Amino acid sequence: MDSGSLMVDELAGPSKPPAISRSTYGASQVPSIEPNGYSKPATVPIAGSRPGSHSRGASPSRTGPAFPISTKKGKLIQKPNGSNQAGNIEGPLHLSTLPTGLCYDVRMRFHSELRSRKDDVHPEDPRRIYAIYEDLCDAGLVDDPETPGPLKNDLLLRIPARHATEAEICLVHTKAHYDHVASTRYMSVEELVTLQPEDSIYFNQSSWMAATLSAGGAIETARAVASDTVKNAIAVIRPPGHHAEENKAMGFCLFNNVCIAARVCQKSFKEQCRKILILDWDVHHGNGVQDVFYSDPNVLYISIHVHKNGNFYPHGDGGNKFCGAGPGTGFNVNIPWSQQAMGDGDYMLAFQQVVMPIAYEFDPDLVIVSAGFDAAAGDQLGGCFVSPAGYAHMTHMLMSLASGKVMVCLEKGGYGSGDSENGLNFQSISRSALAVTRTLMGEPPDRLTSTTASPSGIQDVEKVVTRQSRYWRSLYPSDIDMEAKNVVGGQRMHDVIRAYQSKNLYDQFKMTSLFILRDRISKSFENQVLATSKWDGCNVLIVIFHDPPEIIGVPHPKTKKLELHNTWLADPVKFYTEWAVKQGFGVIDVNIPKHITGAEDDEGYVLEGEYTRQTATEELATYLWENYLEYAEAAEMFFMGVGEASKGLWHLLETQETCYERISGSISFIEASNVRRVRSTINDSLSSWYYQNSLIFISPTHFIFDPDRKPVAKKFGHVIKSGKTSLNEMLIAHKREVEEFIKKRVS
Repeated sequence: MDSGSLMVDELAGPSKPPAISRSTYGASQVPSIEPNGYSKPATVPIAGSRPGSHSRGASPSRTGPAFPISTKKGKLIQKPNGSNQAGNIEGPLHLSTLPTGLCYDVRMRFHSELRSRKDDVHPEDPRRIYAIYEDLCDAGLVDDPETPGPLKNDLLLRIPARHATEAEICLVHTKAHYDHVASTRYMSVEELVTLQPEDSIYFNQSSWMAATLSAGGAIETARAVASDTVKNAIAVIRPPGHHAEENKAMGFCLFNNVCIAARVCQKSFKEQCRKILILDWDVHHGNGVQDVFYSDPNVLYISIHVHKNGNFYPHGDGGNKFCGAGPGTGFNVNIPWSQQAMGDGDYMLAFQQVVMPIAYEFDPDLVIVSAGFDAAAGDQLGGCFVSPAGYAHMTHMLMSLASGKVMVCLEKGGYGSGDSENGLNFQSISRSALAVTRTLMGEPPDRLTSTTASPSGIQDVEKVVTRQSRYWRSLYPSDIDMEAKNVVGGQRMHDVIRAYQSKNLYDQFKMTSLFILRDRISKSFENQVLATSKWDGCNVLIVIFHDPPEIIGVPHPKTKKLELHNTWLADPVKFYTEWAVKQGFGVIDVNIPKHITGAEDDEGYVLEGEYTRQTATEELATYLWENYLEYAEAAEMFFMGVGEASKGLWHLLETQETCYERISGSISFIEASNVRRVRSTINDSLSSWYYQNSLIFISPTHFIFDPDRKPVAKKFGHVIKSGKTSLNEMLIAHKREVEEFIKKRVS
């Protein structure tokens, strides 16, 4: 048998049963699988059938284009013997003239819950694949007797599913896992119900049949694409697979369909299908796929999914730090969204900045899409807003790879509410799958209505680009070589600069560190809080929370590197400290780093963790208040915040009940960070006090001055629109106003 055939020589199992046509099984007939791998009809109800009618794909009538086919002189012809094997392409035939394939089998719908309530239907509902098939038929893409209206000239070529063999499934899963799933066909209803508590999994006596058909359908679809029998294809199969791990089922998934298909293609087609790209756009991370290929340099796995810092299913290793291991390092690419509500613009950005550059550089022989549609607009389990056009555009970009050899394999999706049936949303999954199929067949994608990425989406993609730039030359800017950094004893400059500031402040004003109890060690905590001598005995105390000083410089025109002799440290805060000390005031200087350097410092480029930083700032402010400031003898105390660090002081005013009574005034400088309304649920007078005793200098480019917004409320404090845009410029420009503000209250 040649490498283009659809049987797996190395993995030969029992002969396949005949191809399933719509006339093979009626709506109420379900094949039960015998131990020898063959099937016989059995009578079981079909979940999701139309009341009083045959299920689509099961009505006894004519059949459409049948698979397999061979080609001759540019025409598609049916093999006369009805064999399930694909013939070789005879003569030169461009891939674009080949049809698009469709794999769908009604028997996969017989995997369903044994006991369910009308108001509590499991999200992985059998009607999901029926809804997709129905939309494909209604669009005239499938020759089906129930299809109303005319058919298209180019129809989808039907690829029959078959049962995956034990040898094929065990390329990915353990024998114990295979036997566990196979054993469910012989279990009683009571025994099957006891398995329901497993990780989002249910079983009935047809689950093994559906699962092996699903895996076999994925295999045959991938083989059809890899052998040039079809130019591309979509497999509308279930149960899904990308969560299933080597030794267990989880997350609706029994066997890992795309992994099994990829392994079979690698064995069957050798060098012809050596490098495979698996692109997973399901809203959940494909933990099972990642585990299988984590050390494999011939399979590039890219997953775009909601992660929420590990707080979204499957709560595992879906962060951008997981890049593969051993020879597979760099061939695992996670694009984790830090929040839900991501839309077309975010996914387009991820594709343009990460997916396609890496995919072109990898240059795959075959592309397999783990196509979950639970990021679709209307799917409430996913909570995202990807449109059918968005999925079509992603498909269109992937079709430029591997000579167009793209196989789309259904995963999950179709979960919703509102006008959806029983809490499910079949429309979101069926319309998205239809848009993808039309694109595979050659239709251009519809126009996108929204192409702007969200701020969090931009930051998430930037993190991935920086992380993956260590392994892919097509991504820029490149991250630092950590091995080289460690060899030369590199230190992060924000730690070096704070050490320099500490020495300077001690030399000039005898400022020393205040003790802060920590639960871990970091160089970033050294010299973080500095205080003048006898600060607690001064009549006036100024507490300054500030962002780290800025570095300004001119890069070398050729190398683009910053050189020390063309770089300056900008630190206007020191002028305020100098003035305060001359007045005899006490000063506490609190530096809020944008990154906490780890004990090993084994990371390269890091973005500012806004949420983590704000939480740490508020905790530090609370610690200082409860252990130092509340007991200070100063008659007059002033807060001064610079940049994001201001949030720590605002937090004190809101949460410490007596704090505002000790504070004579509060000053803040804000360039781009959010401005907080200072208010209290237990103190109605706080907002009024804050407006009368504050100066809030804000950059004129800040969104708070957007003409479409309401006027700035007094809860924001006494807001002053600065004539300067940057923090450094504002600190210099308004120094005299701040001095007068403090002097007036002191006198």
